[in-house]
Amino acid sequence: MISRFLPSPLRRFLGVKVSTRPPAYQLLDQPGSLAPLLAAIGKVDEVCLDTEADNMYHYKTRVCLLQFLVDGEVYLVDVLAPGLKLGPLWEALADKHLVMHGSDFDLRLLHDLCGFRPKSLFDTMLAAQLLGRPRIGLAALLEQHFGVALDKDGQKANWSKRPITPKLLDYASLDVWHLPALRDILTRELKKLGRLDWLDQQCRAQIESGGTGFAPATDNDWRIGRSERLRGPGLTVLHDVWHWREAQAQRLDTPPFKVCGNTLLLKIAEAAEAGESEATILAQVHLGKRHDRIFPSLAAAVRAGLARDPKTLPRRPGRDPNHVSLTQAEIELQDRIKADRDRVAQKLEIEPTLIANRSQLAQIARRPRELGAVLLPWQADLLKGEPSLQQAG
Repeated sequence: MISRFLPSPLRRFLGVKVSTRPPAYQLLDQPGSLAPLLAAIGKVDEVCLDTEADNMYHYKTRVCLLQFLVDGEVYLVDVLAPGLKLGPLWEALADKHLVMHGSDFDLRLLHDLCGFRPKSLFDTMLAAQLLGRPRIGLAALLEQHFGVALDKDGQKANWSKRPITPKLLDYASLDVWHLPALRDILTRELKKLGRLDWLDQQCRAQIESGGTGFAPATDNDWRIGRSERLRGPGLTVLHDVWHWREAQAQRLDTPPFKVCGNTLLLKIAEAAEAGESEATILAQVHLGKRHDRIFPSLAAAVRAGLARDPKTLPRRPGRDPNHVSLTQAEIELQDRIKADRDRVAQKLEIEPTLIANRSQLAQIARRPRELGAVLLPWQADLLKGEPSLQQAG
């Protein structure tokens, strides 16, 4: 059993045969079937967790499957199974340490599903980033360390479709099976570089951000892309065709991007802004297979947008102080901070935005003395001694 958790180069060196077969699992999809999982969780301090959702296939995203690895056993929980009560599961997980990969989306999903918030976390994706790995996806890491090739079809599957095929269940089980071994490998490397505390800070921040869930809808979500360049008819048409797309997506129970993309909406709005006629605007529209069924309603939305008074549109939200244009002096300081950041990142062999992203650089340039309020401690420590901030302070 231990050989399963050895890195593939070491296993080859030791002459251990590498198994790429998926592990055995228990599918829990009947009322009362969570008992073995709850009993297993009650005996351990750490649980590996992953989720599968249907965000590629439905208007509202749902959690469809939960994958657990608990004390060497894989449990797959069908969240959509009728009569399966998950309340006791969230209670059992509340005081457990979780091992996950790319947990941001999962934590937001679980927060919105039931308000779940983990006690502590080890995110193998964040660990790989802090080690400067060029490929940080789970599939890439599993292939590198364990010689396991994940079926790419699983990434695009409709997880809300029932019954779930054995092939997809095998894929789901592999998402958690190697996490303890991967965690151990990454932990050793982080410890060697003195970056374990960095990961702890990143994971704590991940828990905090995940605890906010997904951003709620607002009256200005239709202001997409280059909409700030639009004024009269372009804005009103964009408003109406965006809401048309939302209505169609809800009616068809499909993600809005599958009705049409933002590029088409902006193309329509920009044509309206340029003073093109309704007929000319609509001549540019291509909606694929659904064209005949939904084109008339799109035409009506364009017509309504052209007739709308811009004064009836929702007011643009107040200016965010963090997005006020920088002064020339602040721009020059931002450039110097960025240069210092890039030099530090190159020395550490990590992605520069891990230290500070573009928005954070602007905030620091605006208020350099508030560095610690913008960045995590490990990030601030890397920058505060650099020439740009020494001079600004």
